[in-house]
Formats: sequence, C-alpha cells, structure tokens
Amino acid sequence: MSESWNEAVPDPAPPPGLAGWLRVTLRGPALVLLVFGGLGVLLLLRLAERPLCGLRRPVTPHITKFVCRNALRILGVELLIRGHPMGGQGAMVANHSSWLDIFVLNAVDCIYFVSKSEVARWPGIGWLARATGTLFIRRDRREARAQTALLETRLLAGHRLLFFPEGTSTDGLQVLPFKSTLFQAFLSPALKDRLAVQPASVFYAAPPLMGGAASPRFHGWWGEMDFAPHLLKVLAAPRGGRVGVILHAPLRVRDFADRKTLAAQAGAAVEAGHRELREHLPARPDRA
Repeated sequence: MSESWNEAVPDPAPPPGLAGWLRVTLRGPALVLLVFGGLGVLLLLRLAERPLCGLRRPVTPHITKFVCRNALRILGVELLIRGHPMGGQGAMVANHSSWLDIFVLNAVDCIYFVSKSEVARWPGIGWLARATGTLFIRRDRREARAQTALLETRLLAGHRLLFFPEGTSTDGLQVLPFKSTLFQAFLSPALKDRLAVQPASVFYAAPPLMGGAASPRFHGWWGEMDFAPHLLKVLAAPRGGRVGVILHAPLRVRDFADRKTLAAQAGAAVEAGHRELREHLPARPDRA
C-alpha cells in the first residue's frame, strides 16, 4: 500500500472537446431520466409496498438494481462479476473508490447502503439515498448503542446491508485496513447465529482515451475532489472502462470471537481479490 496515495494530486481531466461535449449531452439527460424516472416508479410502488410489507421491501430494491445496471451501460462502464450474492441474512462489505461504487454494488445485489449522516443532507444524492432505503449513522461513540439497535432492526427485517469499512474512499489502487466498529452489531446475541458477512472486492480498469491510456486513477474519487467535474469527466470519456467485482465466500459470524477478527478476515479477502483484479482485469475476468 502506498503511504502517500491520499496526498497524490488527481490527474487533471483534459477539456472534453467537441466530441466529449456531444457525449455529455447524450449521456447526461439519459442518466438523469433513468435515475429519476426509476425513482418515481420506486416511490409509487413503495406506496403499496409499505402498508403491505412494512419495513421489508420485497419489490422496490429490484427497481434500484435495474436502474444501476443500466446507468453503468449509459456511462459505458463494463461490469464483470465473479461469484454470486449470498443467500440468507447478513451484510456485504467492500472497498470504496468512487461514487460509482453506488451504481456498481447496487447492480450486483439488492442491498441497502450504510452511510454517514452527512450524506442525507447532500443535494440530490441525499434525497436518492433516503428514497432507496439507505441507513444513515453518525460517527459518534456516544450513539454506538443506538446505531447498533438500528442495524439489528434492519438486519432482522431481512435487509442486506452494505458498508465500506475503510471509512473513506481512495484512489482505487489499494485497500485500506478495515475499521471494526460497525461489525459489532453482527455479534449481538440476537443476530450472530443467523448472519453472514460477504466480502466484495471492487476494482476499476481505466478506459483507453484519445491520445493514450487514461490515468489508473481515472475512476477514483477521494479527498476534496468535487463531484461535478468528476461526473463530467466520466460522461465525456469515449469509453467508461471496466469494473470487476469478486463476491467472496460469506463469513459466518458465529465463527468469530470478536469484531476485530471478523473485520480483519473480511479485509484480507477484499485485499486479495483487489490484488487479483489489479493483475488480471485488463485480460477480462472469467465471467460477466
């Protein structure tokens, strides 16, 4: 792992040019129509789903999955998946590189993100996150017990939660050590014998661009990077590159004595898969 990755200056995106702006004008409205049109359908279905099913959401997560798969197609990002989403109750944990992870991981499985509370106040993104069932938590030790209770409620309702144990996004070229705090909820007496945690490795291969290859950090969105310029860069690119996802064997929570060993085992699996994708994704994983 590079010690100075977070000090790296993001590579400046070249001006889109005429062809780039044409791609932006074609892809941008299509993406907005897909996302907000899908959100409208989801909210209408939720009007019936809520009184019939309560906290459970047997239908609407499939709308989110459909929207996210097609959003990647609009952006020209090729999704390649190895492994299968686990059955049964539990959570998925993954490394975090970009806002694109939201589309990628929702396209892989019907999940609900666990996010920091600040995201709920972000214009547009916060609204979408709330509508799709994101669970917001505050990073405050004084609220740890209440947050654990919220996680337990959602997990017992059958929700497949997803969170990023690194605690931040990176430039996409490494996996940071996993923080163990949120793993504690899985070890509660009411849950530990019923749950599993599935590690997922995500790696983006930069697309070829006019005049040469893009920076390997093309998809990374970290630090103080602004969202709008990064979105513009992705929309304007001739191709969106590839993203590989490896879904690892689930870890049964009851097999672990404490949250730190569970977090370490999950982190090791994600790191190994990330390393494999870094080496082999350009040659295409064996199954899409």
